[in-house]
Amino acid sequence: MENKYTHARTCVYNINYHIVWCVKYRRKVLSADISNRLIELLKAVGNEKGFSVVECKVGENDHVHCFVSAPPKISVTQIVKYLKGISGNQLFREYPQLRKSLWKGQLWNGSYFCETIGSTSEENILRYIERQKDCQL
Repeated sequence: MENKYTHARTCVYNINYHIVWCVKYRRKVLSADISNRLIELLKAVGNEKGFSVVECKVGENDHVHCFVSAPPKISVTQIVKYLKGISGNQLFREYPQLRKSLWKGQLWNGSYFCETIGSTSEENILRYIERQKDCQL
């Protein structure tokens, strides 16, 4: 079985996120070649910034799903800012035709969806906490 925990200098962690974001105006501009390049860019951004893009897929040519594993020192807001900001700028440089559909210079919608993904269910954690002895002060 693969070890699901990452050992850092000051902590051990297993923090995973499912992050989804859309192209501005839901324009279906993420063709196969742009999508393949996008996935390469997202994985490279993660490696450079200290987190891991474990899996990534483009859906319906207009949105992106990423499974990200990150240390506790990097917030999900920062992760999304890195992924969307760097990839958007780079794709506009490499594929200038994208600007024809997205005239204000933004590839991505301003919002995103995020959920945490753990190895233990919420019910199990609540049950575990409930079973702990009350702390006597």
